[in-house]
Amino acid sequence: MHNDRRAALLRSTVDALCAERGAEPPATTQADELWTVLRALVNTRPPAPAAPSLLATQDELLRAMIEEAGVSTVADALASPQDSHLLLWRGDITTLAVDAVVNAANSRLLGCWVPGHLCIDNAIHTFAGIELRIECARMMQGREEPTGAARMTPAYNLPSRHVIHTVGPVAAGHPTEEHRRQLASCYTSCLDVASEHGLRTVAVCSISTGVFGYPRQEAAETAVETVRGWLSAHDADLRVIFNVFSQEDESTYRPLLGL
Repeated sequence: MHNDRRAALLRSTVDALCAERGAEPPATTQADELWTVLRALVNTRPPAPAAPSLLATQDELLRAMIEEAGVSTVADALASPQDSHLLLWRGDITTLAVDAVVNAANSRLLGCWVPGHLCIDNAIHTFAGIELRIECARMMQGREEPTGAARMTPAYNLPSRHVIHTVGPVAAGHPTEEHRRQLASCYTSCLDVASEHGLRTVAVCSISTGVFGYPRQEAAETAVETVRGWLSAHDADLRVIFNVFSQEDESTYRPLLGL
């Protein structure tokens, strides 16, 4: 996308989001500053209906940004020599074109409300767009999702087709047996949902290892063991991509997958 077109879309989307809440748009013309404002406005926007013109400019902007970042596919992931249905991919999950990506959600499934927060929930809702929070609110009707369960929505502007939302346990650094059971349930619930809808590729994240405080090594061991067990017990042609973002997480998963 030409820089002038991207700048115009940024300006238009920010202005529309500000107009919704009766706020003065920022005076800045700097693209990085406008993006920071846009992300904050999206992160804090209630799940109310949006004008078609706002959705059109937002959608064009987000899809162009994701395309410019570079979209990856299953072909870019490393298959485990132990089982070709298990793969490892390091990168930004919002740029991965698969049937579904897993979101480590909060219990209301409404996304992260902290402007610019660096959690996966914030990133997925930011780049999917405001339609995702609207759909989650419609689906949940004010209810809370039990820990270890999962629900699926469209992915809107993400290159994946769907988002599977699951609520991980809050371990705060000291997982109990109940936390371990709940974490395993997150993965089995996501795979159950994927199988029920005939999906073939699912990218799972490192659930609960961020602000929920689940130790990364133990969480990775639970993730791989649980997915392996689910695949062994089900006649499903499903490939599961373990998505990691940091070098540390990649180093944790590699030996578990025989890489």
